[in-house]
Amino acid sequence: MKKLFSFALLFLLPLTLAAQEQFSVYFDTNKDDLTKAQQQRLTEWIAANKGSKILAINGYTDEDGSIGLNDSLAQRRVLTVFAQTKGKVNTREDFRTRSFGKLHKMSPVKAENRKVTLYYLQEKDLAKENEILGITEAPKEPVKPKVKEVVEYPSEITVHNPDGKEETLKLDVAFMKKVGDGKPGDVIVINNLNFYENTFAVVRESRYRMFELLETMRANPYLKIKLQGHVCCMKADRQDLSNKRAKAIMQFLNTNGIEKNRLTFEGFGVSKPLFPIPEKSAEEAAANRRVEILIVENP
Repeated sequence: MKKLFSFALLFLLPLTLAAQEQFSVYFDTNKDDLTKAQQQRLTEWIAANKGSKILAINGYTDEDGSIGLNDSLAQRRVLTVFAQTKGKVNTREDFRTRSFGKLHKMSPVKAENRKVTLYYLQEKDLAKENEILGITEAPKEPVKPKVKEVVEYPSEITVHNPDGKEETLKLDVAFMKKVGDGKPGDVIVINNLNFYENTFAVVRESRYRMFELLETMRANPYLKIKLQGHVCCMKADRQDLSNKRAKAIMQFLNTNGIEKNRLTFEGFGVSKPLFPIPEKSAEEAAANRRVEILIVENP
């Protein structure tokens, strides 16, 4: 639904229930200020509804003029009424305005279309507010088990390659258990997770490492981790590869169903080498060029 302004309730359809009330004030053609008579009506409504609660303030216009002009006029009319009621009648915090302009169902009497309508609940109905609006409470997060269940990890899985062919990947169960049993603050290196040179694309031979992590996250639904990227062999990470590589692993997990709130990432460039740079051997360079897992939460 396109948001046209910042005031009006999202829950419009449930407002048709019997307990919901409405009150309208009317405007002259192309005007966004109230006449004295309509101002008096609004003032009297405010005085009589200090214990009520506004659910939405919707603006309407007649069919004269373009859709854009009508919407703009409807918005200004909403602001006029909102300024009068603000601080005087309680209003839901989650309301947003919806100005219908010429898009709403027209009355054959033009004067009846040039209006702002307040949708509200009387004080006697406030206890049933959510019920009247059809709002249900957000589902509660599942209770985390006090004793962690024993997890069985697969030693191999079958995956579909981009070419459509199936491939069986052997998985390192010991590594998966190490991650799954990790304590908050533990840092675990993903060995042999290699990338094509100067890119954040994982080489084919290392794909199994990503699936090991995926299966571990699936088997431990409360596990939260941070992926930390590091590079080797240079004085500065000018291409931001450490960041991009850690992010690439996170996006792989997200794409395969791991919730975003369980994953974060960070690139450290060459700031935390395991061996001094420049490295003395290919083995030292490979050790520095790594992605690590920081256990953030694991009940």
